[in-house]
Amino acid sequence: MTTTLIPVLSALTAFLVTVGLTPAAARLAHAIGAVDRPSGRRIHRLATPRLGGIAIVAGFLVPAIFFLPVESATRALLVGAVLIATLGLVDDVWGLDPATKLIGQVACAAVPVSAGLTIDHITIPFLGVGDLGVAQYPLTVLWFVALVNMINFTDGMDGLAAGVAAIGAVTFAILAASLDRADPAILAAALAGAAAGFLVFNFHPARVFMGDGGSMFLGFVLAGVAISGVMKSAAAIAVVAPLVILAIPILDTSFVILKRLKRGLPIYSADRSHFHHRFFNIGWGQRKTVLALYAWCALMGAVALALRFVPYSDGHGNLRWPGSLAIAATGLVALAASAYLVYVLEILKWRSTPVVQIVRESRRARADARLAEASRD
Repeated sequence: MTTTLIPVLSALTAFLVTVGLTPAAARLAHAIGAVDRPSGRRIHRLATPRLGGIAIVAGFLVPAIFFLPVESATRALLVGAVLIATLGLVDDVWGLDPATKLIGQVACAAVPVSAGLTIDHITIPFLGVGDLGVAQYPLTVLWFVALVNMINFTDGMDGLAAGVAAIGAVTFAILAASLDRADPAILAAALAGAAAGFLVFNFHPARVFMGDGGSMFLGFVLAGVAISGVMKSAAAIAVVAPLVILAIPILDTSFVILKRLKRGLPIYSADRSHFHHRFFNIGWGQRKTVLALYAWCALMGAVALALRFVPYSDGHGNLRWPGSLAIAATGLVALAASAYLVYVLEILKWRSTPVVQIVRESRRARADARLAEASRD
């Protein structure tokens, strides 16, 4: 019951609490002037309150505190999550410079890490388990901070961050429950319910934004449940699954950072090169863009679930071909969809890649040779 019914009740409770509190959070934002107004790089056209993260945090905490045991070590994750939500709310109301936010994020991540919530080993399929030793502490802090900022970067279009977080949280809840890890299953389910409840008001056209207080909170809890629910297990998917589930935010952030570095810009500078901006720039509306990214995330989540539930090995290193082929087919579909979207969004400039240049130069050389022969004749 702990790993099945309680997570479902947690999700439902979080959903209802968030739906009930979001209008109040919006009114509070209007009252104190925490309103997001249209500007050059922003897509929305109307002034919109941005303290919806308060409702997400409250919706998550109610079932998390009620259902988790008092002695649970996961409490440290809750403390860190509340702290980083507070940091985000301060930024939403008064504004913080990037360096201060980064220092604050590291300090918040140190709370669960100091309590033992760390990536202490890496399980590599067919190779075994590798102990990380003291490297586990900086590596885990980096994981928290990276995911916090990835979800924060994703929050640039109505309903996008909440939906992506909800899909990821549902996947983590299923995986954690299947591994008999009750606490992270409850937390992931509560996060999914809170994010889904917020979508009632945040899906396009959004009536309220979550702000940094909401997006950084979502990223922080996702990072925590990924560690406690999957990474700390001895399952073969311990490392692969979180990377697959969170592939879209990871890819988006990676491409954006590389592009900024290429242009000589600070990695924290704002621009319109995220996936959702690229969709918008080629003429897709907000709803179509968000639904496409939902589908992309759900497809990656399906790959992670297939890796967990489809039997592809007999436990002695020998492959079971039916299961292996099913996983391969799922992975190929996800890869094809990813390649298609990368092509549509022109994330990689195919015309300027080294392979294309080599082919073009070869064709040009052959054409020149033919012309030379023709002129000699």
